[in-house]
Amino acid sequence: MKKQTFALFFGNRGFMPAELIEGARVDMVKAVTDAGYDYLIMDADATRYGAVETRDEGLKYAAWLKSHEGEYDGVILCMPIFIDENGAIAALRDCGVPVLMQAYPDTIGKMDFQHRRDAYCGKFSVTDVFYQYKVPFTVMKPHVVDPLTPAFRENLDDFAAICRVVKGMKRFNLGCIGARTTAFKTTRFDELTLQRYGINVESFDLSELVFMVNEMKDDDPKVIAKKERLWNYSDFTRVPEKNFNTLAKISCVIDWYIETYHLDAITLRCWNEMETILRVCPCVLISELNDRGIVCSCEVDLCSAITMRAMNLASGKATACLDWNNNYGDDENKVILFHCGPVAQSLMAAKGTVTEHKMFAKGDPGSGWGSNEGRIAAFPFTYSNCMTEDGKLKIYVSEGEFTGEPIEDSFFGCGGVAEIPNLQDKLLKLAKNGYKHHTTVGVGRMKNILTEAFETYLGYETFDIG
Repeated sequence: MKKQTFALFFGNRGFMPAELIEGARVDMVKAVTDAGYDYLIMDADATRYGAVETRDEGLKYAAWLKSHEGEYDGVILCMPIFIDENGAIAALRDCGVPVLMQAYPDTIGKMDFQHRRDAYCGKFSVTDVFYQYKVPFTVMKPHVVDPLTPAFRENLDDFAAICRVVKGMKRFNLGCIGARTTAFKTTRFDELTLQRYGINVESFDLSELVFMVNEMKDDDPKVIAKKERLWNYSDFTRVPEKNFNTLAKISCVIDWYIETYHLDAITLRCWNEMETILRVCPCVLISELNDRGIVCSCEVDLCSAITMRAMNLASGKATACLDWNNNYGDDENKVILFHCGPVAQSLMAAKGTVTEHKMFAKGDPGSGWGSNEGRIAAFPFTYSNCMTEDGKLKIYVSEGEFTGEPIEDSFFGCGGVAEIPNLQDKLLKLAKNGYKHHTTVGVGRMKNILTEAFETYLGYETFDIG
């Protein structure tokens, strides 16, 4: 996999100590490469001191950056000293990627004219001008930070995540396999609104999938290979051979859609035609797709696929679409988040067991093979979802923790106990503002990363639930 790459920018101002710039170039290259990223840097002799001060130097940097278009994911604007904001804005006003503002701290004992940086103050000059020009940028805590410190390493990793989200969400294809599940008006969405945000929806009739599955032979090499993959993925020992073959064929057809239409994420009509016609429930296939890095939501909740993709890009780990399903005793800050069985194995406490979906088995025995049952592991998580309204994409992001606390064995599907501070207040806000019965979860604390990407660079309207 190609490393993320950052274009490095260094500012200058004539009367400030020039020798500090050379040190900053060395420091920043070390910081970026030690963190596992790649970099682009303009030749040191291209401008005075290898930095940008004047408008002409800024235009020279802009031309250099243009010559490397598509090769970098973000720009790190380094302020070794109080830099000239005119050169900086000329250089980066059209860069088209996230910009991280980094300013050096001063050191007690080195505050004489030869060593004093004044970047603490200078950072405001740059951010102010970028704000005036409406060029988006990112600032992080602390206000000034040395590149060779753990604090900057944390900043850098967060910025890399922001860049991944922005790059991956700015324009992508989302496949909708099947119409909205009839019973759930809660999952309705506005396709034209999404297109304005660069989210292209490709819609497919479920009858086409059923036809292709029925035409596929059991001895097709793709089916055989898929069966081996699935057999090693979860415990299929209870699943009848015929139903197992059908699940493998459905997975092959979904792969065909993804490849043919260049889909970056999908949402699937998972009931009840698959159960009544094909006699399977595709939960475990959704689970496996998410573990492969192909975001997939169930119940044609397309909006959930959007936030799942964002969290997957930020964390590099699987995400899941879950129901706000049950209280957990009398603890008002705990909730059981659950779904029938589409949770990725990597998010589960142990290997799942593929069973017959109990809700379908109740009225139509033998119709729901494919629910991947188990429990969600304990880990800190971010949760998010979105809606389309009045031509806008509205999104919320918050954080919680799966506790790993027990849920009785008779509780079917895949669930986990989640602890969320001030949960009751947050639920009131979600209910009063039209958000659905699903939320989506991803591994780790990503609220700040996602909010920055959504608000600063993607233009989503964020809804603060706390």
